[in-house]
Amino acid sequence: MFDEIGFPGGAELDDDDAPALYNFVYCSRAADGVDDVEVGRIVESAQRRNLARGITGVLVFGSGVFFQWIEGPAAEVQELIASLHGDSRHYDIVSLNRSEEKRERLYPNWEMERVEAEHIRAVLQDALESAEDENNVAALRRILDHLASGSFESLGRS
Repeated sequence: MFDEIGFPGGAELDDDDAPALYNFVYCSRAADGVDDVEVGRIVESAQRRNLARGITGVLVFGSGVFFQWIEGPAAEVQELIASLHGDSRHYDIVSLNRSEEKRERLYPNWEMERVEAEHIRAVLQDALESAEDENNVAALRRILDHLASGSFESLGRS
């Protein structure tokens, strides 16, 4: 799923010396009032915190939708996941991937970087096609419907 255009793939190693990295990939909808300025603040804050925690990743934001890839030590990433679920700046959080594997980092020099959302629809549609949890299916459909509307007025919870 994550070998889509615009998303890195093929970073797995056969080397037993590769670090064990915990990955969390999710998407969510932005709450009312979250705009590019607020997302800039989120990224700046994450960069400071993530450096100390050994976490790297990428944040995509566009049309009121977040997509994020986070990687790092298991305990640190799991602590971050817990804080993400308590963050009122977004909702309809859908976990797309959660795993631990020995490999090189996909974003070794990015404590957190924001990239544009050119390919988010394709990634979310792919996630919908493989989703089994009915809550995730419903949330993904709401997110895709929101993207299709092209309207920020539809950001309100449905």
